[in-house]
Amino acid sequence: MKHWSIFGGAMLSLVYLAGCGGGSGDGSGSEGSEEGGEGEADEVEVIGEDSEDATELTFWTFNEQHIGIYEDAVERWNEEYEDRPIKLQAEVYPIEQMNNNLLLSLQSGSGAPDMADIEISYFANFLEGDVQLESMNEHVEPVLDDMVEERFDIYSKDDNYYGMPYHVGATVMYYNTDIMEEAGVDIDEIVTWDDYVEAGEQVVENTDSMMTTVEVDEHFSFWPLISQRGSDYFNDEGDLTLADDTNVDTLQFLSDMVNEDEVAEVTPGGFHHSEEYYGYMNDGGAASLMMPTWYMGRFIDYMPDLEGKMEIRPLPVWEEGGNRTAGMGGTGTVVTNQTEEPELAKEFLAYAKLSEEGNIALWQELGFDPPMYTVWDDEAMDEPNPYYDYFDDDIFDTLLDLNGEIEALNITPDLPDVQSEIHTNVLNSAVRQQNQDPEEALKQAEEAVRSGQTEE
Repeated sequence: MKHWSIFGGAMLSLVYLAGCGGGSGDGSGSEGSEEGGEGEADEVEVIGEDSEDATELTFWTFNEQHIGIYEDAVERWNEEYEDRPIKLQAEVYPIEQMNNNLLLSLQSGSGAPDMADIEISYFANFLEGDVQLESMNEHVEPVLDDMVEERFDIYSKDDNYYGMPYHVGATVMYYNTDIMEEAGVDIDEIVTWDDYVEAGEQVVENTDSMMTTVEVDEHFSFWPLISQRGSDYFNDEGDLTLADDTNVDTLQFLSDMVNEDEVAEVTPGGFHHSEEYYGYMNDGGAASLMMPTWYMGRFIDYMPDLEGKMEIRPLPVWEEGGNRTAGMGGTGTVVTNQTEEPELAKEFLAYAKLSEEGNIALWQELGFDPPMYTVWDDEAMDEPNPYYDYFDDDIFDTLLDLNGEIEALNITPDLPDVQSEIHTNVLNSAVRQQNQDPEEALKQAEEAVRSGQTEE
């Protein structure tokens, strides 16, 4: 597997949301308010405030549900380390406001919190020049062999690890078994994407449902597929490769599923986090959906009628022996260099995110696939919870089978511009409107991004 690459660039002004959500999932539009601007935190919670003589640490995040992990960690920490209790002040801000304020605070040398969440698309900006974050190497390196390493590489620079991830974000296929059985399809017989399209034809012929839906206002129908094939928006050197042959072919495949094979339709509402889509899927509109594992919470929160009907399987492969998943989304928690308690803050963050207990809590508290894959078969992971009740009890058997098949992504500061082109132009032109073929749409997007680079 290749490593994630980080390249410098200007401060991001575009909100690109594809990282961690909370108990309800992880994805675009789920990260907190998109409204930027000045002002107080949307929410402030003090954890461990009853502890006497506690050292106070401050934590900024853009998603209030992330706080659940630290509530659990502070409670365990204060019980285990009575001589070093912690009081954590967690503050929730709109994502763009938080990231801009954090970057400005670090650049000016004052005003930053002890710890903060940084969403994947913003992270490259915090690694420019002299990094104003604390290296976590002393805590990461001893456990890295037990982790999905790519989830740490994305938050690293010059062999230093700065961001601690919340999840792997393995992309899977969600199948509505009632619809698939009505169509006469055994989901375990779907191995390749050709098999998937053939199964879709049976679904359309024998049921009132489509096989799936394709996003045109978001990227979770496109980016996972090109990553699964070993491609990306950028190459390992950070050069823009949006219109390469694999990406063109993949976009053509999506367009064909909608417009030629007619086994898929454009996602109601344009993306898989819209209210229109939730209602459509809850009513049996489609037999399957490709999204990362963190999307499980979306089913629980917004599609209650599908409980007991949905099962999770690997993605179909493009060729024999190919990858059956792709890692999507991400948020890294960091310790800033402005903390007055660097060793305590780093040790606590490691306790919360790098320990076995902390990784089990990521599943139990948030429903995330934890980056420490060695806990996936731990007995504690089998304890009853809403995710097992809604889906099935072999979720982590599936994930263990996929371990090692996640391709790395190349993240650069131009990523938000690329995603903007994908969301507003590429998919609409090539899939919904069909006024451009995939190659034309992707080449036009490349030109637009390069034009923006020149203007900067």
